[in-house]
Parts: sequence; C-alpha cells; structure tokens
Amino acid sequence: MHEETIVLERTADIAVLQACGALRGSVAQFAQPRGANLMRRTEALDAWCHLRATHGLWQYGRAHDGAPNPQSRVGDADAAPGSAADGMDFTSRDYLSLASHPALREAARAALAEAGPHGTGPALLLGDSALSLALEAALAELLQLRHVTLFPTGWGAAFGVITALANARDYVLVDQLAHASLRQGAQAATRNVALHRHLDTGHVRELLAAIRARDVENGILVVTEGLFGMDADVPDLPLMQHLCREYNATLLVDVAHDLGALGPGGTGSLGQQAMLGKVDLVTGSFAKTFASNGGFVASGSHAVKRQLQLFAGPHLCSNALSPVQAACVLAALRIVAGEEGDTLREALLRNAVALRASLAETGMRCLGVPSAIVPLWIGNEQVARLAGRTLARAGMLVDAVEYPGVPLGAARLRLQVMAGHRPAQLREGARTIGAAVSGAGAALGIEPARQPWPRWRAHG
Repeated sequence: MHEETIVLERTADIAVLQACGALRGSVAQFAQPRGANLMRRTEALDAWCHLRATHGLWQYGRAHDGAPNPQSRVGDADAAPGSAADGMDFTSRDYLSLASHPALREAARAALAEAGPHGTGPALLLGDSALSLALEAALAELLQLRHVTLFPTGWGAAFGVITALANARDYVLVDQLAHASLRQGAQAATRNVALHRHLDTGHVRELLAAIRARDVENGILVVTEGLFGMDADVPDLPLMQHLCREYNATLLVDVAHDLGALGPGGTGSLGQQAMLGKVDLVTGSFAKTFASNGGFVASGSHAVKRQLQLFAGPHLCSNALSPVQAACVLAALRIVAGEEGDTLREALLRNAVALRASLAETGMRCLGVPSAIVPLWIGNEQVARLAGRTLARAGMLVDAVEYPGVPLGAARLRLQVMAGHRPAQLREGARTIGAAVSGAGAALGIEPARQPWPRWRAHG
C-alpha cells in the first residue's frame, strides 16, 4: 500500500469519524463507573467500544487461526466464521519463533500420551508432575538460583510473590512502568506502596532512605523489570541490588520479556549485567519466549519457596501447570540454552536493529534498546487509532496501545519482532507503518510527537 493511498483513505472519512465520536474519549473515562446496578453501569463502556468497532477503530479481540508466524491468519472474535485473513504479524510474543518448532510439538505429543492433558490439582496436592519438577530444576540451573516455584500464569507468579512475602506493615517500591500484575500485587499486600520514577535509581535511594529513617522494623520490597514491555528499556540491576543491600530491602526483578530472548545463553538482562544468582527474587513468564502459559518465582532460599507454596494464592489455590505445558517449556528451555538458541537470538537482534533502522528512515521514533519489543512513539491516541485502522486494512498486524496499557497522551504502536521475520518483511512493514502514521497525523492536522512523555508521570 502506497503512502498516497493511505492519506486519501484517512482524509476521505475523517469528518464522519469525528462527528460520530469514534475518535474521542478513552477507556480512562469508564474506569470508575457509577450507578446502583453493577451490571448495567458497564453498558456505557460497551457502547463506546462498539462505536469504535463499527468504524474499524477497535483492533482488539482478534484471534489467530493457526500458529503464530511472521505471516499469520487472523480473525475478529465478533466476525462471521471463516472471515479470517492473512496479515504480516508484528504482534506475536513468540520472540524466538518456537511455537511452531518441531521439538516443542513432539514434546507436547509425548507428554499428552504419557501424562494426560492437565494437572489434577494444585502443586502441593499432587498437581505437580515429573515434567514440572524437571522444569524447576532446569530453570534453577539457568538462573543460578536453587529454588524455583512454578505458577499457572506469569501474572499469578508476579502477583503471588508480592502478596505472599509482603504484609500490611511492609513497604513496596515499584517502578511506575512495571507490569500491572506487580502493581496490583503491591496494592493487595499493603497500603504502603510508592511508585518510583522509571529507571531512576536516585529516586529509589531517596525513598529507601526516607523509609529507613522512620522504620527499621518492617520489610521493604523493591520491584523492577529486566526489560520493560512498553518502553523496551532496562534498569541498572547491580545498582538496584546494591541499594537494597544498603537499606536492608529485598529486590524483585520480573524477567518476563527478556529471559530466553536476550543475554548469553538466554539469561536475559541478568546475564547481560552479570547478575545471575545475585538478585534476591526473580519472577517470569513462559508466555513470551517459551511458547506456553505459566510463570515462576526463583530465589536462593528454600524458606521463601515454602512461603510461596503456602501463602501465594495463585500457586496454592490453582491447578498446577499441565504436563503438556511443562513439557513445552522444558523443550523450549533446552533450545534457548543451546547453540540453536544463540542462533535464534542473533536473528532476533538482527531483525530488531533492522526494523528500527527502517522505521527511523521514515521519520518515526522508536523507544528503548534493540530487543524483540519495538515501541513506536505516537503520543496522540487519535493518531494511533487511525494508524491502527489503516494498518489492519493493509494486512499489517500491530498493537495500537493506549490507556490503560500506557498513560494518557502516551499512545504508541508496539511492534514485536520474531526471529523468523525476513528482511523483506521488515522493510515492507516499516514503510507501511511509517506511511500509516504520517497519513493519520496529516488527516487529523496533528504534528507527530517527537519526544516521549515525561518520565515523572505515573503509569496508569
């Protein structure tokens, strides 16, 4: 699709979109609905989403029809059966393209034949399998932390570790851009929650010093991520851990996006910063690089593992990972830690750098560092919505992210690269995306934002 065609499509019906209100508003205005009937008061949000969907401005709720690949078949959940269409896919979190790997498919078949389709209870109540125990051991070796606890979801691992370890008298300091699971876990555990400015270790030190000046009796948990999923940037982990040691605090690092996809041997930001085995607590997800659901918490303490087993609700009160899921993750982990993993990570990084360079040639601004996540800064929600619609019509699958995924006024297109993307796909994708964004801005009369939103602004 040529840039001129995209601009004409935008300008032809822009007045209609503005008049009907499909471009106005945000999910934020529906976050705290009022009314005596809890069910009826949700209808305003549904009507607003339906209005956007009617005009092609609701790009959510789509579903893969087949395996996720650089070229995927995708349908709309509300569309008629058989209406799926092919598109170039920049939405997949299958970073190393392992979801279609023969070794994972064979591992799933073998586990299904040997152990059946699911765990029959929580891990402590015979829900574990030989495969899940083997997975715990393999993760412990990769992370150089002896004690690993598995969870049925990555969200549950992040939420569960905080609620199990922190109580109402403790303090939790969370990076303002941390995953919702981490922030909600903190809020569920204690009212003593503070968001620290993104990647600002000076602010972390100030908060720690202030707490310890008035309270030396209770615990402090400091929470960050190995690679932030919306900004693709990384913290200074050695300094963060040093600060925690200095103020008798505990550091938790969520490696959901980087483990397996970055670092020597797939060790992520921990390996890149020589912090393997040195961080107090590590949590992560299998839903990205490892081609399955589930999550984990790792530490050097058996006592912490026991606490999680008995007091982390998502672990204690949910069925354990199924043998099929555990087998898939274990097979993926073996690939990640071997020579093939090195080759796939090299391809992934090469693709990320190439896509960023091609987008820069179109005048677009990418945030963060080269990784599987390529956040393309937009700023204005209306521009992001229009660009998303154009790209969907052009057969380009991208995630147009606005509130609550990011703060108001910080909309972006989050592109996710796979090791399997081909150079020609990356070049074509960058040209089409650049044309869609510039066309949307021109149609709305909005100059593209060149600077990212202020770092002090609270997330969500």
